[in-house]
Amino acid sequence: MKKLTIILFTLAAVMAIFAIAFAQEEGAPGEAGGAGGKLDPAYTIFFAASVFGAGLAIGLGALGAGIGMGHAIPGALEGTARNPDTYGRLLTTLMIGLAMIESLAIYALVVSLILLYANPFKSLFGV
Repeated sequence: MKKLTIILFTLAAVMAIFAIAFAQEEGAPGEAGGAGGKLDPAYTIFFAASVFGAGLAIGLGALGAGIGMGHAIPGALEGTARNPDTYGRLLTTLMIGLAMIESLAIYALVVSLILLYANPFKSLFGV
């Protein structure tokens, strides 16, 4: 329990200071940041929410895939242990099932990449 608490506090500290670490300095016109380096606060909040949503999507997708695989593999091993003659059919079914489970993580990756790079909501802010 102590390790989990330390990990959670470390994660919270990193998330709290990421905006400071990646902050953009105010620049002259023509530099990154546009005219005067001013950023639209609404777009900044929107971009931060997009990054958070992308991280949440891939995190939950990988968590779900890991839990699903964690339940599938012991079930196949128990079935093989009870009846070794069914090994071939169980292996085929297990591989198909694992591919279906892994597709969840791939879909989550696609959604997070869309949120980060091809965001359909960017047109709301004229960017």
